[in-house]
Amino acid sequence: MSLDKIEQKIIQGERINNEEALMLYQQSDLLQIGNLANRLRLQKHPGNHVSYVVFRNINYTNICVSMCAFCAFSRKSDDTDAYVLSLDEICRKIKEAEKIGADAILLQGGMHPEFKIDFYIHMIRAIRQNFHHLHIHAFSPPEIVHISKLSAMTIDEVIKALSDAGLNSIPGGGAEILCDDVRVKLSPQKCTSADWLTVMETAHHRGLKTTATMMFGSIESMENRIAHLSSIRQLQDKTHGFTAFIPWPFQPDVKSKEGRTSYSHLDAQETSAVDYLKMLALSRIYLDNFPHIEASLVTQGTKLAQIALSFGADDIGSLMIEENVVSAAGSSHLTTETEIIRIIQDAGFIPLRRTVLYEQRTG
Repeated sequence: MSLDKIEQKIIQGERINNEEALMLYQQSDLLQIGNLANRLRLQKHPGNHVSYVVFRNINYTNICVSMCAFCAFSRKSDDTDAYVLSLDEICRKIKEAEKIGADAILLQGGMHPEFKIDFYIHMIRAIRQNFHHLHIHAFSPPEIVHISKLSAMTIDEVIKALSDAGLNSIPGGGAEILCDDVRVKLSPQKCTSADWLTVMETAHHRGLKTTATMMFGSIESMENRIAHLSSIRQLQDKTHGFTAFIPWPFQPDVKSKEGRTSYSHLDAQETSAVDYLKMLALSRIYLDNFPHIEASLVTQGTKLAQIALSFGADDIGSLMIEENVVSAAGSSHLTTETEIIRIIQDAGFIPLRRTVLYEQRTG
């Protein structure tokens, strides 16, 4: 099929397949694919609004057995800077976030070698008891799979227990690239692609909404990226449980404040702005059953995030009061709510504050 026919297919609202997606990415120029994505974005979200959310990212521990090839945040149990936050520390962070208007938290940590399900249930219940109306968005699929193995429980049993304790939704972290030949090199101790998808499908069946992510630009091929998109599109067809897709690029050879970097050995070049924007646009076109595509302000910074709003993204992500994992690699861009509103307005859009579940926030 020619590029012109693929473009007509997209304009007519027809779904493109993997071969067509690859051709579109490889043969279209930046503005061509960007215009197509923006057209679809406006069809899904008429008007000129761009949404954002306010929450605090609390990393309850940096102790992790995964030791991913790209991570500058994780530590071993005997490292001098390893930590586990106490419940008092977690509650203090939540109180600080509430003072500036946050009504949700993103709770993620390392895959701790000793913590079983009781630890997580106790933490969620304590938070819920102290903060009745707080939205708890927590525990990515690799964490849940890890908990299930340590606790000798099924994934469904773990998700049910966490949900019963007060968990509201699950973030899409730990996806990287959902192709196991890539994952075994990037994250050999993390869950498989099938496990990641099983966690999400199970959560959806339990009534928990989730996001989906992709970290691209490391060692994967373009075919791997499209296979990743295909996997989550197929699952969304079955469950309709994903609220949004958030792609962000791998950033090689970026050192942390401590000078640590564990991923300089990976044969990867820094992802260009053009590659990021084309990948974002392709995501909007290919993921026709996803309500929202999010630009990553935290990883990409103000200017590129603003441009992304005309390349298919309808959301600029979170004003993150605290962020540790990305910033450990030296590439985090944090901001205030006033600033995020200005960023959206300066890009020519109307800011709309939302909830974690992408509903318009009232009050």
